[in-house]
Amino acid sequence: MARQRELGRGERVLPGLWRLRLPLPWPGVPHCNAWAIAAGSGIVLVDTGMYEPGSMEQLERAMEQIGLEVDQVNLLACTHAHSDHWGQAAPIRARAKCEFLMHRRPDTPTARGDDRDSRLARRLEIARQSGVPETAIKALAERVKDMPSGIAEAIDPDRELVSGVEIATDLGTWTVHETPGHTPSHVCLFHAERRLLISGDHVLGRISLFFDYGYTPDPVAEFMSSLDRVDVLDARLALSGHGKPFVDVHGHIEGNRKLVRERIEATLTALGNEARTALEIAPEVYGEPIGFHNGAWLLTQTLCYLHHLEAHGQARKEPDGESERWSAT
Repeated sequence: MARQRELGRGERVLPGLWRLRLPLPWPGVPHCNAWAIAAGSGIVLVDTGMYEPGSMEQLERAMEQIGLEVDQVNLLACTHAHSDHWGQAAPIRARAKCEFLMHRRPDTPTARGDDRDSRLARRLEIARQSGVPETAIKALAERVKDMPSGIAEAIDPDRELVSGVEIATDLGTWTVHETPGHTPSHVCLFHAERRLLISGDHVLGRISLFFDYGYTPDPVAEFMSSLDRVDVLDARLALSGHGKPFVDVHGHIEGNRKLVRERIEATLTALGNEARTALEIAPEVYGEPIGFHNGAWLLTQTLCYLHHLEAHGQARKEPDGESERWSAT
């Protein structure tokens, strides 16, 4: 039986701070969070949810439950350029006439001239590079060619959300901290006095790793450095992009570090004594077969770990036609 889609929900976390729980269409990831913070006569909105048919109505529903309206947004800030975090930025800015802040890094659609054809070409190239057979690549292309982006419109930010930027709210000032790794454009917002961290997808309540592949040389190393950068803030409550707010932020950071180390070791072990493709390595790293629904995730993550090992002199890649084979050094 298909799982019934969630509805938008709003709830108070603290006086002047609300969680907006917005539905997603993805199996295993039923919702994402946006955060509304009181600011004078309006609100600061952090993240937007994904854009799809009916998604603005779900945002309105969540806001109505806590006595807010989209028109009250006087500043919109997005933690990173994934569709579930900035997909509705364009209609929100158009409706509320608010200022829009987001980092501009190579992964942002406006920075790379993103369109459906380029996204598809990039996905197919990663499959070829990983050793996926051409027949499977053609089948993949047919299945995903019309898949929506989840972004209403790619728009430029009015200001860049970079380290040193401060956002004023009724709770006090939030500072921006750049945390690349999950994606190059990722930032967290920190309220020092209350020790509150809006962590986006950098640190989640459930340990789950994902790195954007191909935009920077070593996203794994970037992510580990970003964990260090956030750990020293000594946050006591994290407001993440998915799931409930959580405490023991340091413990969650340690959990991420541990899992990264385990995945690096598993990748190194899977390399063995002969050159192998990412398609051959990934099932051993993750302990599950590769299929249509998990293939893009597992292959890109395995490639990130392989490039990390290459950067540290522990692996090397060898061209093999359109694909690449990897071996331990």
